[in-house]
Amino acid sequence: MAGGQERLLRRRIKTVEATKKITRAMELIAASQMGRARARLAGTRRYVDGIERVLAVTASDVTHASRIVGVPDHVEHSLLVTLVGDRGLCGAYNSSVLRMAERLIITGEQGGRSYRLVTVGRKAVGYFRYRNRPIERSFLAMSDRPTYEDARAVAAEIIDPFLSGEVDLVELISTRYVSTGTQVVERRQILPLVIGEADEGTPASSADGFYDFEPSAEELLELLVPQYAEVVLYQALLEASASEHTARQRAMAAATENAEELITTLSRIMNRARQDSITTEIMEIVSGAEALRSVGKATREGVLRNENEEQIA
Repeated sequence: MAGGQERLLRRRIKTVEATKKITRAMELIAASQMGRARARLAGTRRYVDGIERVLAVTASDVTHASRIVGVPDHVEHSLLVTLVGDRGLCGAYNSSVLRMAERLIITGEQGGRSYRLVTVGRKAVGYFRYRNRPIERSFLAMSDRPTYEDARAVAAEIIDPFLSGEVDLVELISTRYVSTGTQVVERRQILPLVIGEADEGTPASSADGFYDFEPSAEELLELLVPQYAEVVLYQALLEASASEHTARQRAMAAATENAEELITTLSRIMNRARQDSITTEIMEIVSGAEALRSVGKATREGVLRNENEEQIA
C-alpha cells in the first residue's frame, strides 16, 4: 500500500473518532435533559387530570348546545398547532409530526376546509415555508425547557380566534411521551372541549356528589376553557420536550455505535493493506536476494571453468 493511501485512512479514522466524541457528548447531554423533562412532566399530570375532570363535570350540566363543548357538526375554519423542536439530530421526531400535519391540511382542504397554522419550533417554520404554507404565528426557542408563560403565549393565539368565532376547531399535533421506549405522534382536539376524553372513558355523570354552579355552568365554562387550553398546551410542551430529548439520545447513541463500527472497519482495512504491503516487500527482498545468489553462483562457476581450461592448456 502506498504511503499516501495509508495517510488517507489514518486521517479518516481520526475524523470519525472526533465525530464519535461529539455524538457521545450529545448523547450524555440529551440523557441528562431527558431525566429533568420527565420529572417536570410527571409533576403536571395530576393537575391536568384535575382540571379536565372539573371541566367534564361542568360541561355535563350544560343543558343546551354550546360551541365550546363537543365535536362541531360542520367545520369551515380550523386552526392547527404543530409542536416540534428547534434543532435536528433527533431521528424522525420532527418529520413525523410535520408529515402528519401536512397530510391533515391536504385532506381538509380537499373537503373545503381552510386552515390557520400556528407553529412551535424552528423546524416547522422551514418545513412549511418550503411548501409555501402561510404561517399565522411561529414560536421559537421553547423546546428545551418550556415554561408556563410559553404555553400561555401560544394559548393566546388560539383562544381569541375560537371564542370570537373566527375558527370552529382548534387541533394540536405533537408527540406524546409514553415511556422511554415509546413516543407517539398524536392529533388532539383542544377546542371545543371533548367531554370525558381525559377521564379515560369515565362519564362525568358518574362523579360522586351533587354540584351547584355559581355562576352558571355556561359562564363557568367560558372562564375555565382558556385555562384548560393553557394547561393542555403546557403539558404538550413538556411531553414534546421529553420526547425530543429521548429521540436525540437514541439517535446519538446509534450514531456513536455506527462510528465505532466504522473505525473498526477502517482499521481492519488499513491493517490488512499494511500486511499485504509488508508481504510484498518481503517477497521482493527474497526474490532480489535469490537473484543475487544465482548471479554469484554463475559467476563463480564461470571463473572455475576458465581456470581449469587454462591448467589443461
